[in-house]
Amino acid sequence: MKTLHLLPVGKVQVLLLRDLCAAISRSLDVDCEIVPHVLDPTPCYHPERQQYHSSEILQRMQGLVQPQDWRFLAIADVDLYIPILKYVFGEAQIAGPCAVVSIHRLRQEFYGLDRDDDLLRQRLLKESVHELGRTLELRHCQDYRCVMASSHAVEWIDIRENSLCPACRNELTSNVRSQLPAS
Repeated sequence: MKTLHLLPVGKVQVLLLRDLCAAISRSLDVDCEIVPHVLDPTPCYHPERQQYHSSEILQRMQGLVQPQDWRFLAIADVDLYIPILKYVFGEAQIAGPCAVVSIHRLRQEFYGLDRDDDLLRQRLLKESVHELGRTLELRHCQDYRCVMASSHAVEWIDIRENSLCPACRNELTSNVRSQLPAS
């Protein structure tokens, strides 16, 4: 069975990781385990932006991946960016083994609102499934309800579902079949 490895980046609550692991297992029908290692994001910090470069975190994750590993999903507690955007909720290696999601802007407190742990868990699951979908070569979907829809604001995450639309499900099935060896 495929195993997803959750990698904490910085100080991420263990309970949040456990809840995410269980939710992803149910949602994607994969085994999930939390890596007993914490990735230090400090080398990826850029003081001019006061943010962490997500692509650099992905590069650092590569050193942990073994040939038998299926996917690594890093969960970060820091604010992420890529140079062409002010911030990102996450980033993935398209058709690669690594993805990263940040809880920083998924928290209600970031927007000056009261803490809501249930909403944080929902957002984190949606973003995690989205980024894992990108590692499985899924593109951004035009159906705003699909988990693969693009999100440039947290409100767009909230209106998405945490599952694939039928078109993305079919594309995923096709992508998986094309990766199997010929018989």
